[in-house]
Amino acid sequence: MTFLIALLQEVDIDQKLKEAPDGSYGIGVFIGTLLPFIVLVLIAYLIYRYNKNKLNKD
Repeated sequence: MTFLIALLQEVDIDQKLKEAPDGSYGIGVFIGTLLPFIVLVLIAYLIYRYNKNKLNKD
């Protein structure tokens, strides 16, 4: 099921950049591709910090 969803959501970034109205669209695509990664790293760091502090209090 997840494989089917992944296939349907696959985005061709090169095609989007070719059809872009202007150059600033490329910056938005770049930020949009990095943003999920940055959010996941931030969540992982916050969980790590929470567990580290919890361990030190015990």
